[in-house]
Amino acid sequence: MTLAIFDLDNTLLGGDSDNLWGEFVCEQGLVDSDDFAARNDQFYADYKAGTLDIDAYLRFALSTLVGHPREELDAWHRDFMASKIEPILLPRATQLLGSHREQGHRLLIITATNEFITRPIARLLGVSELIACEGEIVDGRYTGEPSGVPSYHIGKVTRLNAWLAEQDVALDGAFFYSDSHNDLPLLELVDNPVAVDPDDRLRARAVAEGWPVISLRD
Repeated sequence: MTLAIFDLDNTLLGGDSDNLWGEFVCEQGLVDSDDFAARNDQFYADYKAGTLDIDAYLRFALSTLVGHPREELDAWHRDFMASKIEPILLPRATQLLGSHREQGHRLLIITATNEFITRPIARLLGVSELIACEGEIVDGRYTGEPSGVPSYHIGKVTRLNAWLAEQDVALDGAFFYSDSHNDLPLLELVDNPVAVDPDDRLRARAVAEGWPVISLRD
């Protein structure tokens, strides 16, 4: 079965869910908003520049979840979905997902954003299979520590290869859609790389390689 693999933030979504979660917790008074907002913005700038320290960022992002019962976190997330995610859903992304389903392709989202934030978003998009950064959970609560290999940059290839072996699935003929130069290691691996509303570095590479460049924005 052919795989159709999708990045999430700024690809299937018209924004970055990780960054928006930072905005949400600030607006809700769940963190020291001035300091957190500044650090959140700096990490996002580092990501766009390709200089992100993923372990430091994950500890920062996961810190918002530490010690809270799952029921409370889920309630926050429902408000987050309504206020931050639903407004950035892209009808063309829904159509693209539907097109691959109609072709009988197996859909997979792979993202550097953590699983807590992205699992409900993937579910909303109708995609059951997700590879995301993981946070350590002890006795049902997040500790704030990352767990396993982060699905970021070359880590996306590592995590995907492990998933392929576990699922006994081949990568032959696979598609991968992404907006970011950070995903070049995986774009270079698949037979059908597609740049979606790409950043300047990815656009230049896509043009040089003859990869399709598409937009899912209005």
